[in-house]
Amino acid sequence: MPGDARPAPLRLPPVLEPFARPLPSPREIARDIAPTYVANGLIGFIFSATGPVAVVLAVGSRGGLSQAELASWIFGAFFINGLLTLLASWLYRMPLVFFWTIPGTVLVGPALTHLRFAEVVGAFLATGVLMLLLGASGLVRRAMNVVPMPIVMAMVAGVFLRFGTDLVRALHADVAIAAPMVASFLLLSAWPAAGRRMPPLLGALVVGVAAIALSGRFAPGVAEGAVFAQPVLQTPAFSWRAMIELVVPLAITVMVVQNGQGVAVLRAAHHDAPVNAVSVACGLMSMVTAWVGAVSTCLTGPTNAILCSAGERQRQYVGALTVGLLALVFGLLSPLATQAMLAAPPAFIATLAGLAMLRVLQTAFGTAFGGGYPLGATVTFLVTVADLAILNIGAAFWGLVAGGAVGWLLERPRKTDGR
Repeated sequence: MPGDARPAPLRLPPVLEPFARPLPSPREIARDIAPTYVANGLIGFIFSATGPVAVVLAVGSRGGLSQAELASWIFGAFFINGLLTLLASWLYRMPLVFFWTIPGTVLVGPALTHLRFAEVVGAFLATGVLMLLLGASGLVRRAMNVVPMPIVMAMVAGVFLRFGTDLVRALHADVAIAAPMVASFLLLSAWPAAGRRMPPLLGALVVGVAAIALSGRFAPGVAEGAVFAQPVLQTPAFSWRAMIELVVPLAITVMVVQNGQGVAVLRAAHHDAPVNAVSVACGLMSMVTAWVGAVSTCLTGPTNAILCSAGERQRQYVGALTVGLLALVFGLLSPLATQAMLAAPPAFIATLAGLAMLRVLQTAFGTAFGGGYPLGATVTFLVTVADLAILNIGAAFWGLVAGGAVGWLLERPRKTDGR
């Protein structure tokens, strides 16, 4: 009888997004390997292991950290996050490269001048706990779905714009290095048959290395200290000063700005980014890396953008696996590898990163200003490019706030009565 029917059990949606099915087997991964994906992975790794490392070294040195503590920070940022990159990219079969928050590193700089490093480490741990709780609640995915894609991509365009302008500056400042790289990239892009054999970015990389070698400007100097990483375990200290100054700004920087960039890049490349899983992973891994003195983990925007810039969508995870493996090696050899990576001329890195970002910028501008929120996107872009931090929170966050408010007030779709 109908009255005897039992109600269907309530099925709550899982917080973490389901893994790829079936998971890639070793044989399938081997079949998916191709020069394009390996080259993108190599270039994405070189980008992450040069300029961003210089930021860590500069901030840590000004904050009074020892060489051993800096090497330990870099070990955590690469080796531990490299493990997460390999696992997440395999489980979800998409580029999911995790490193550390560069704006968060800059934010930590002033704190190191008046807080003990142990207090900063305690703030790293507390930030990880906060991100884990927010990710597990499922609120992060719902919040990211509220902001219109044109406004998010305007923020991405504003953040990534400097890679394009740095490319132009590199051409002006160091023609001998930058011009051959740009010429080879354009030639391989315009000649499809050659570009299939030698991906344009890989060609630019090879030509750049040759130009550096011919110019005799690779200057690694004399190796000093250890070759292999020797992590320094930190004992955290918890203080209200550090919690108030760092935890909320760090969490916002990672989850809204950094992860927001990464998710937007992946969605633009038609990947269904696992937002909740990313947030949980960032929280968990931030709690691990804190013990070796590394700043909070995030989903990287620029590196994932490079990996999504070419090739078949379902095979782009191979580039992320390449980045993860290289990160493990770099982390283990962090004292030696850091010295070698920083020995190349700055124009080499700027040109390589700029060329890798051209298609990303094209997509970001097209999505931002070709959608339904042109004024909101414009405001977002302008506030982001202005690069003014308020309350220790970077401009990208305020760009989303300002552009989102303008878009909501002036451009959101209005309901009509149909007359």
